[in-house]
Amino acid sequence: MTTFGPTAGWDKIGDRFYRKVRLYDGVFDQDLELENYVVVGAPYGGAVALYRDEDKLYAYRGVRSSKSSIDIYSCAGKLIREINWDKGSIRGLGWSEDEKLLVVTQDGNVRCYYDLQGDFTQFSLGSEAEEVGVESCRFWSSGFVAKLANQRLVQVSNYDEPRPKLLETPPEGQIHSWAIIPPRYTLSRSVEVLLAVDQTIYVIDASEAEDRVLQNGPFRHVSVSPDGHSIALYTEDGTVWVVSYDFQLKLTEYSSRARTIPKDVQWCGDDAIVLAWEDEIHVVDVASGAAEKYFFDSHVHLIPDIDGVRLLTNDVCEFLQKVPDVTKDVFRVGSTEPSAVLLDTVEQLERKSPKANDNIQLIRPSLADAVDACTRAAGYEFTAHWQKQLMKAASFGKSALEVYNSDEFVEMCENLRVLNAVRDYRIGLPVSYRQYLRLAPEKLIARLVNRREYLLAIRVSEYLRKPTDGIYVHWACQKVRASTTDDETISSIIVQRISGKQGVSFESIARAAYDEGRMRLATELLNSEPRAGKQVPLLLEMEEDENALDKAIQSGDTDLVFFVLLQLKKKLPLASFFRVINSRPVATALVESSAKAEDFELLKDLYYQDDRRIDGSDLLFGEAMGQDTLQTKTDKLRLAAKVLSDSKDPVAVFHQKNLSEAQVLLKMQEAFDKDISDGNTFTGLSVNETMFKLIRTGYSKRAQKVQSEFKVPEKTFWWIKLRALVAKRDWGELEESSRMRKSPIGWEPFFNEVLGAGNTKLASSYIPKCTHLTPAERIEMWMKCGLMAKAGEEALKAKDMASLEMLKGRASGSAAIEIERMINQLKPKR
Repeated sequence: MTTFGPTAGWDKIGDRFYRKVRLYDGVFDQDLELENYVVVGAPYGGAVALYRDEDKLYAYRGVRSSKSSIDIYSCAGKLIREINWDKGSIRGLGWSEDEKLLVVTQDGNVRCYYDLQGDFTQFSLGSEAEEVGVESCRFWSSGFVAKLANQRLVQVSNYDEPRPKLLETPPEGQIHSWAIIPPRYTLSRSVEVLLAVDQTIYVIDASEAEDRVLQNGPFRHVSVSPDGHSIALYTEDGTVWVVSYDFQLKLTEYSSRARTIPKDVQWCGDDAIVLAWEDEIHVVDVASGAAEKYFFDSHVHLIPDIDGVRLLTNDVCEFLQKVPDVTKDVFRVGSTEPSAVLLDTVEQLERKSPKANDNIQLIRPSLADAVDACTRAAGYEFTAHWQKQLMKAASFGKSALEVYNSDEFVEMCENLRVLNAVRDYRIGLPVSYRQYLRLAPEKLIARLVNRREYLLAIRVSEYLRKPTDGIYVHWACQKVRASTTDDETISSIIVQRISGKQGVSFESIARAAYDEGRMRLATELLNSEPRAGKQVPLLLEMEEDENALDKAIQSGDTDLVFFVLLQLKKKLPLASFFRVINSRPVATALVESSAKAEDFELLKDLYYQDDRRIDGSDLLFGEAMGQDTLQTKTDKLRLAAKVLSDSKDPVAVFHQKNLSEAQVLLKMQEAFDKDISDGNTFTGLSVNETMFKLIRTGYSKRAQKVQSEFKVPEKTFWWIKLRALVAKRDWGELEESSRMRKSPIGWEPFFNEVLGAGNTKLASSYIPKCTHLTPAERIEMWMKCGLMAKAGEEALKAKDMASLEMLKGRASGSAAIEIERMINQLKPKR
């Protein structure tokens, strides 16, 4: 790019300076006939979409040129994508803030192209739009309004979740032009539509249609400023009226004296109006009403932005804007601002003139402000030469300051390097500094990725210390979609290139391969994904069931294993499901534990499939115990025994015997329930519990019958009988049993149980029978019964002087005298 003076292209319009910055030369082929195309550009220096105007005739140039297409170019004229179009007449073409291309057809279908590469989502504006048709559309950053053939208005406020909604019915009358005010600039925070109907303007929103009662119409163009504060109206007699948002204040008026209606009316930032005819534009300064005319060699299209307007012809792409105040202060001829003096100081310094030092001393009180101004002015420059000059001036100025915070200077250096990289004609993103601040680096990087400028996107991300994982994933996905190389080679290239990169998810890349039908490649890529939680869901989608289960088990995450098992149980026949888990003990154990709590039928099937007869029989036994009637209990027990009938396993045989005995026990318990009506049932009790209850209720003979039937050992029976009699407090029966010569369980249990029940007298009757115990143990038993004298007699028999001395200390009354006598009796005589 040729370096001109800093004020080249400046024009003074009223009290303000405007400039045209030439961004790119030789943009389009001369054969393109740009005047026959609808041209719309994305905000923030974004891509440009071209579609042949259906209302214009053009020369036939062969079959290829007659095919409809939407061509997406960069501002430098580089073709990004050609989208073949055969879906009907286009009635709306626009861009979102994040560079999504919206295409609205006459039948109300909307396509949202979200990546500049032809991928899209689609939705409809509803049945009414389909029936009557769409006439035109107006777009804002996140939505649009469509005007139907019956003049009804349909709004979509969010492209990600489109919900078409009808606005209030417009008044009758001819609509000459219309525009929208985005929701962020309205008091109601919903979109408002400005309709030029007959001589006036109506404001339409979701609930009302308000007449602004104007009389200067009809208005052939209506245009709203980027900040939503001002509205430009173009009348049939060639006059531009600029009014406030509420139509209460006229800001300026300009007569174009043109006999034809301009093709387009747009705002240049918030400062000026641009009227465009085929090869001529008028720039009207809003503050003064003054205007400047510019002429072109070919048809010109206007692409508005937040701080200016792009002027696009076949030959050039230029950017028209109001000269920023900080730039005007630095470069204006004769300027005495500190920033201008500081810039001149650098020029003097390069010539080694002593005047440089004089200039520094002159502006020293304002030197910090001058440094800041030069730094900011560099950001607004498009040519690298003047950026360098301004940053050199700022660097020199801050070196002459003792204290200065250089953060803004360093940040500007980074921003300029990024801006110059993306403005290069090979990229074609002429983002201004103000647009860059509004767009943010992350979205700029996303635009580079959508253009498949991966290397530059990575370099910018690393330079600005932004994450790069999304770029690598996008590159890999495109590699998968576009490459025709064999799966193993692609997988090797991708893994080698991005393995170890922080935050990279191979799951997204594998999903792209799966969507392309490359199953093997998807599986290989998933093997490089370290997170099982990312691998497993996709493996299930790919019908790689066993692989998914293995990955889940290897992760050690039981929740993930349960998730896989649940999905497999839903999709596989039961036999196949069991076949999958049988060779995986962890999966089998989890299914078993879950089924025990929730699904007995599944558990029974699992045991049957696994030939686990004892477990299956135990499960049926548990079910039998939960039945209400004897018949159902018996049937379940019989079924449980049948499961084990063919088994020769000793454990199974033992279980089968127990089940048979359980059936006999149930029948006996049923008889007891009928014969003994004490309000408590015998059913469900064990053999021991049944005998205990029978003895306690006074049916000892029946208890002996149960003992005989089930061959209960004699010792076990006597333990149960002893405890039942003690629980019953049947002291007579216990006293009778003490007269027996021998007890099957010994007499000490009788002593302990009776003593525990509080009958010390009866308990003491068992002590003499405990002949197998030592004297010391019997002494302890007498003491527990409170019979100190008897304990003394036991000690005297054993000639245990120590025990007698101990008893003497604990005894009282006659017992103490008796023990004293015993002690004297044991003492040796002199």
